[in-house]
Amino acid sequence: MARRGQLQVLHALDEAKTQQYHVLAVVIAGMGFFADAYDLFCITLVTKLGRIYYHVPGNEQPGKLPPRLEAAINGVTFCGMIVGQLVFGWLGDKFGRKMFYGKTVMLMILGSVLSGLSFGNTAHGVMTTLCFFRFWLGVGIGGDYPLSATIMSEYANKRTRGSFVAAVFAMEGFGILAGCIVTLVVSATFQARFNAPAYEEDPRASTPPQADYAWRIILMVGAIPAVFTYRWRMKMPETARYTALVARDAQKAARDMSKVLKVEITGEPEVVESITKDRDYGVFSRRFARRHGLHLLGAVACWFVLDVIFYSQNILQEEIFSDVKWVPEARTMSALEEAYRVGRAQAIIALCGTLPGYWFTIAFIDVVGRKAIQFLGFAMMKGLMLAVAALYGSLTKPGRRIWLVVMYTFTFFFANFGPNSTTFIMPAEIFPAHVRTTCHGISAAAGKVGASRGAVGFMYAEQKADGSEAAATGYPSGIGVRASLFVLAACNVLGILFTCLLPEPVGRSLEDVSGESGGQSETMDGNETDVADSQVLPL
Repeated sequence: MARRGQLQVLHALDEAKTQQYHVLAVVIAGMGFFADAYDLFCITLVTKLGRIYYHVPGNEQPGKLPPRLEAAINGVTFCGMIVGQLVFGWLGDKFGRKMFYGKTVMLMILGSVLSGLSFGNTAHGVMTTLCFFRFWLGVGIGGDYPLSATIMSEYANKRTRGSFVAAVFAMEGFGILAGCIVTLVVSATFQARFNAPAYEEDPRASTPPQADYAWRIILMVGAIPAVFTYRWRMKMPETARYTALVARDAQKAARDMSKVLKVEITGEPEVVESITKDRDYGVFSRRFARRHGLHLLGAVACWFVLDVIFYSQNILQEEIFSDVKWVPEARTMSALEEAYRVGRAQAIIALCGTLPGYWFTIAFIDVVGRKAIQFLGFAMMKGLMLAVAALYGSLTKPGRRIWLVVMYTFTFFFANFGPNSTTFIMPAEIFPAHVRTTCHGISAAAGKVGASRGAVGFMYAEQKADGSEAAATGYPSGIGVRASLFVLAACNVLGILFTCLLPEPVGRSLEDVSGESGGQSETMDGNETDVADSQVLPL
């Protein structure tokens, strides 16, 4: 029975046993994230084929994308994601979660297909159109973040809500793995068909003209999972929490959830009127700042720091692959073989570190709590990065390289069994319904600002540096893997500190955590406050 002041429909959602609609919601939202991750991470593999356009005849080394151009290709997607997260986050609170849920998928489908069809009369022309289409792909991917997280959190029950939202995000791991597998299949197929020699054997033949099709196919395959997702998303009902608490239509919320839960639920317009009275304050109001300002700061800062670390990890692994001889020098391979070898190495990391980390989060997040997992992830990444940085010279010697790979793989494990998952989950739980997707979008956008600063900045610095700097510093190349790891270890310390600003949502309803119910809600100083007296509280 719902307690006094709580809507029956929300109580029914909180107490519902795990059933078919939970699984269906995970699949619908998760397939979007599968496509998101595929589109986002396969570009690292695709850029290995950049020497198709930037080969310099007579050069001893194969061509590659200019540093500024590679940074632009990666950075423009992040810029699109920032726009999508902010715009669709606001739209999700203004017009509903479902209304624009299909639109984000359409942008992803069009962005993937058109990226593969990038055109131009010159190399720069092709890359310019690729950047244009990748921007709009990023808008669709970005919009998927606040909408998917919020829809899943508002559909789930309070006992297993964390696991369900984590399961949606875990599809990112399968998307990364799928990108590696498609790259392996496509590059191996073209390599077998055209038998391209190594660059040092025959520079011109090492990159056959047909390889131009390879990167286009890899990009366009990303549209396939998004196509299957579109119809399901259009058939989903609006979440009851938006309908009741934001649109304030108690009868429609009850009707929709009666069909979903297959139970009879009564609409309670008088209760809706009571609990939503005087709650129309915005994210930039003084009332929001007093109630949730520190929570938003914590969510924004943690996601920013995490993405600086996470996307920099993905850039640094390329150097580590080279130092442990997993990926030979580019001049000893054809362009297709280079893409194949990098894809194979990344697939191993995904299977051994990335995927297990996501699924450990699903298993334990509703047992030990979000903050504990986030603290653990930041702390373990800090320790592992310091150890790898301190021992890097000895770990790159023959016979010890496997330990370098193992330790670095564990940094990915604890990123995903840690803040990479929890920073996605908590913003969908700790804010009121009428600003939930907006706050999630702001938090996610801050993360992508961090990603662009981390991934693009590290990439450009590494490619800009020359061999004399590497010799002077003793580092493999650029600013050095060791120096980079020391910087990232310090970022983890900041993540630990900012986590202290966040409340713990485990086992509590969304309304309790955000202060929208008639029960107990946690204030920013950690004290319990009776929300029944909400009219005199600084909400």
